[in-house]
Amino acid sequence: MARTALSRIFIAAFATLVAAGCGHEARLSVEEGMGPNPTLPEPESSFIPTVNIAKANRWAEGEKPNPGPGLTVNAFAEGLDHPRWLYVLPNGDVLVAESNAPKRPQDATGLTGWVKKKVMARAGAGVPSADRITLLRDTDGDGRADEQHVFLDDLFSPFGMTVIDHTLYVANTDAVVAFDYTDGADRIDAPGRELVKLPAGPINHHWTKNVIASPDGATLYATVGSNSNIGENGMAAEQGRAAIWEIDPDSGDQGIYATGLRNPNGLAFVPQPGGQYRLWTVVNERDEIGSDLVPDYMTSVEDGGFYGWPYSYFGDNVDARVAPQKPERVAKAIKPDYALGPHTASLGLYYSRDNALGGDFANGMFVGQHGSWNRKPRSGYRVIFVPFDNGAPAGAPRVVLDGFIQNDEAKGRPVGVVIDTAGDLLVADDVGNTVWRVSRSGAANPAP
Repeated sequence: MARTALSRIFIAAFATLVAAGCGHEARLSVEEGMGPNPTLPEPESSFIPTVNIAKANRWAEGEKPNPGPGLTVNAFAEGLDHPRWLYVLPNGDVLVAESNAPKRPQDATGLTGWVKKKVMARAGAGVPSADRITLLRDTDGDGRADEQHVFLDDLFSPFGMTVIDHTLYVANTDAVVAFDYTDGADRIDAPGRELVKLPAGPINHHWTKNVIASPDGATLYATVGSNSNIGENGMAAEQGRAAIWEIDPDSGDQGIYATGLRNPNGLAFVPQPGGQYRLWTVVNERDEIGSDLVPDYMTSVEDGGFYGWPYSYFGDNVDARVAPQKPERVAKAIKPDYALGPHTASLGLYYSRDNALGGDFANGMFVGQHGSWNRKPRSGYRVIFVPFDNGAPAGAPRVVLDGFIQNDEAKGRPVGVVIDTAGDLLVADDVGNTVWRVSRSGAANPAP
């Protein structure tokens, strides 16, 4: 039989297995893979990795996710185009990055690339990037955006956004770009200036780049994910990646702040006792060693710290697949502060205290979990809250929003999370094309 015919048969068989959710099943609950000391079983491997993605089928009219106890949820804005990330401007307007992956011709070519493309399409992530930032404005305070403006367009897979004084910094997939910003503006027409290039290129495996300003506005921090799962494209392709960069917002001078972070996304500054602040990030860990490994995590980030990737995970747990091994690097790996469950695809991160949700949600970290593809049964597809005390996690996570999976289909997938100027939580849902607003039950002026 011709090789091409055999390839077609193999691909067809593989596609059938993908649709069936093939691979190892989890032996542990998601909760056992959470907290400061998660259970880490022995890794599992198989010729065909676990593939268990929920097919995207966005919300019908009137449908919405389920809020946690004491909370209510309604749509803040609908009809968006793959909304990924959120930022609240000083005047209360909300920016949403409508974005998706750019073209990446060398990212996992061949059979692996074909399978990944099918998985992405099934998950609702195969659509072209809108490459814009939209401004949402609630003029009457009823909890719904009654104005939508194209704030910036012709961007390049934008994600993170932050403002220092009168400058808006946008993290495109290949650069941080600075734009002059005027309070209350509906649109920016003036071209931006490229502040610093970020690693991208034809592989650009983890394309989302985030940016945040330090509390004093003196420094920008940008996330750059790895160019592979475990370095299989060679470490030369990982130059400047799996890292958090620090950038001078005026000159663009940059350096590497921390490394060994496979795919950092959300960033947050958490106040510490004594009035200082500590940088935190949320990280997507590696795949294909079983449904119970490896838990994604959030952690405080040390200047110069190394967090293990690709040589080890959650401290000094060696990944035997990586060659060559680097025991001297593993010996320096910092154990993350708090695991968020295996394969949850935790992306969104926002620290808040004294918000309007109150009660159990008064002080801690909100986390948007986009949802797994490499776990059976699925994990993530929800927004959780981890309580903090004295600048550190202090208790089990609580569900803020779930119900994104209904009838074995993904109605939505949460990504960015942010507290608005009213103290309510906004959640970007990139499959549902909606920004959700979560508020306290019985609060004044609830969204209709």
